[in-house]
Order: sequence, then C-alpha cells, then structure tokens
Amino acid sequence: ASGGLEREATGAGLTSLRQLSFRLDRRLETVCSAQLTGELDDCFCDVESIDVFNNFKVYPRIKKLTEKDYFRYYRVILTRPCPFWPDDGHCSIKDCHVEPCPESQVPVGIKSGNYNKYSQAANSMADVAECEQAKELGAINSTLSNRSKEAFADWARHDDAQDHFCELDDETSPDAEYVDLLLNPERYTGYKGPSAWRVWNSIYEENCFKWPRSVYRPLNPLAPGRGDDDGESFYKWLEGLCLEKRVFYRLISGLHSSINIHLCAEHLLDEGWGRSVWGPNLQEFRQRFDTGETKGEGTRRLKNLYFLFLIELRALYKVVPYFERAIVNLYTGNSREDGATKELLLELLSEIQAFPMHFDERSMFAGHKMEAKTLKEEFRLHFKNISRIMDCVGCSKCRLWGKLQQIQGLGTALKILFSEKEIQKLPEHSRSKGFQLTRQEIVALINAFGRLSTSIYQLHNFRLLLEEKR
Repeated sequence: ASGGLEREATGAGLTSLRQLSFRLDRRLETVCSAQLTGELDDCFCDVESIDVFNNFKVYPRIKKLTEKDYFRYYRVILTRPCPFWPDDGHCSIKDCHVEPCPESQVPVGIKSGNYNKYSQAANSMADVAECEQAKELGAINSTLSNRSKEAFADWARHDDAQDHFCELDDETSPDAEYVDLLLNPERYTGYKGPSAWRVWNSIYEENCFKWPRSVYRPLNPLAPGRGDDDGESFYKWLEGLCLEKRVFYRLISGLHSSINIHLCAEHLLDEGWGRSVWGPNLQEFRQRFDTGETKGEGTRRLKNLYFLFLIELRALYKVVPYFERAIVNLYTGNSREDGATKELLLELLSEIQAFPMHFDERSMFAGHKMEAKTLKEEFRLHFKNISRIMDCVGCSKCRLWGKLQQIQGLGTALKILFSEKEIQKLPEHSRSKGFQLTRQEIVALINAFGRLSTSIYQLHNFRLLLEEKR
C-alpha cells in the first residue's frame, strides 16, 4: 500500500503527503488506545509528520540501501567476557546463534586491511603511506626510551578516544569476524528472563545519571513493589533534570522500544518439519505497548522511539557535507555497485535535508562553558560504559544488534552532532584530520537508523492489525 502512495506522492509537499497518509491510516489510529499523537517532549515536531515522512520517504530508500554490499557486512567481536559480573554463559537457543561470514564471501574492498578505508584511492595509497610512516617513526623512535614510546602511544589512543561515545571493537583482533547482517536478521530469539533483565537494568539504572534509590523505573521487573504509583514519581524526578540528562534517558528508552518492536514484528509463529514461520505477534506487542497493560508507559516508550529517530535523523542531516565529497565512494571493489550505493545514499540524504522539523542540538550543553564541558564528558563516559555492558548479553544475535545499534550506530550519531565545526572545515579532495568516519562507523550509522525507520514503519502495520482485531 505504501509503495503505491509513494509513487503518487513523488514530488509532493509535506501537506499533501499528510493527506495521503490519512487515506492509508485515516485517524492515525491510536496504538493500543494510547494517544500517540501531537508534539514530542524536548523538541518541536509531531508524531504524525514523522510517520508520513518516514513511511513514504525514508523507509523505502533506507531498506534498499541496507541491502547493498557495503552496508550488509559488519565486523564484530562476539566472544568478549562480561566485565561487570560472572558470565551467565551464552544462550543455547538456536535462534540466538550468529553465523559468521567466511572472508572468501566478503567483497574484496571490505576485507581485512581495508576496513577503515572508504575509497579506491585510499586503498591503493594505503601500503605506500604506511611504509613512509614506518620510516619516519623508525627515525624518531630510535632516540626515544621505551617508556616515552609507551607514553606517546597512550596519548595517541587518548586523543583518538575523545571523539568516540562508545568502546569500539578492535577490528584487527583475531576474534573479530565478519557477519552478513541480511543472513542474521534482528528478530525474536527467546532470550529473556533474569539475565536479559539484568543487562537492561544495568543500562538504565547504573548509567542514566544515578536516580535516587526511592525512585524506580516504571515496570522494572527487578524493582521491589514495582508499579505502585504508575511511575509518576519517576517522571516527576526526570522532569526536574536538565535537558541533557532527560535526553540520555530518552535515547536508551527509545532504543529499547525499537528493539522490542523488531522482536514483536519478527516473532517465531510456527516451527516444524524443517521450516520456521516468522511474523507479527500482536499479543507480544500489546504486552509491551498497550496503554492498559503498561499503565500508560507504552505511549511514553513509543514517543521516546520517535525522539531517538529525530536525533539520528539530525546526525545524518549534519553529516551530508562529509558524504557529498567525491573522495567518499563507499568502496567495495565493484565500481558499478559502488556508484549505485553512493547515489542511493545521497538520494536519502537529500530527502532528510528537505524535512522541515529537525531536532536542535544547540540547546544541549549550552550553559556555562566549563559546566557544559563537564556535562558533555559525563554524557560521553556514561555512554561508553553502556558499550561495555553489551559484552554481558548472553544471546549472540542480541549482542550483535545491540553493538551495532546501541553502541556504534548511536555513538557515531552523537559523534557527528558534536563535530559540526570539524565537518564544516572538511577539504573536498583529501581526508581531514579533524573529522573522520571509518567504514564500520558508516555501516553502523546507516543500519542503526534503518532499524529505527523500520520500527516506525512496523508501528503502522500493528495499527492495521489492531483495527482488524477490533
């Protein structure tokens, strides 16, 4: 249905698009009777406009983009032990398993040694540059003590880390493996219970700027006497925080909501005789988002999903100048495929530029200079700690998509939002030392945004199912 309206809507303005949307989903049917309409908190945008923009303009394009070779292969370490508590062991359910991709099947331009390169020129010049650098460093290092060499190495690592909001996997590690994301889709695996709750609890309560012990996150399964006040004390406390701390909580909540929608939309419905049937599970969806079953919490969760969508949308808007440069050609070794991928990416970014209601990140960290700097660093360190918690996820497939979306995808979006000046200074025909994105960051950024776009698109499908049910 959306495909036909997409063709009809080509070139149309936002107003006419909204009219078309109402034909498909006339009253923007309330999700499980929850009023998911109107403006979102902490920004000037409404749910209806995002629905129309995403379902007609973004989703069809980003779905095609994430199927391209450049974006389907992701290098990740899934075997690191949990650094915070004794490891529960990996989930033994077969759907938790991730099938790594043999390097022989990975496009030549993506394979080991080229994982931080994004252009053919960068690959062909890599060996020469590394050789010249080795000669220069050799001449300098001969005059340095071992202690000084280690200090310089530590400084370099520290400087590199200042741009990152997450702990990145070492792509050169022998434990790092390529994964074909299309062959390992995000869907329901059966991983749940105390192990999964402990991970989410740690992410929320140990990292969201430490709320008081007397305040409990709504519907927290590990909280004593949970739900006694329908979460009102929590939200009163949250409203008293500064914008940055509210944003941090809403990003995590929005990501949690997005993941839950994926699990509900791709649920195991039937299994037998060597085949599995996957599809939407309305009961699971209502359990997580129905306003009655969640005491109104479902609506807040979904609004946080839309809020996160706007944050990552803004990051893509900001990074357009980076991708518009001729030097960035999303190199896989197949020139025709690479050209089509770059064209599709720029087409998506052009649509994003045309969207009139972006989140204004300038309102964040805008107070006293030293206080803003301290708060930004605290924000970054909290987020980096969450990236370490991902190694405590017992389900390999959950760990894969958590690392891609929650760690590197969102982390790259935050890196972009706080690098506006560096992006504006980018040279047209050479790499800049002020701002860079590795291939891993680009792949994670686009796939993470694609997951959010898919979540919002799936919400429309659940609305239709709920209407049929009624």
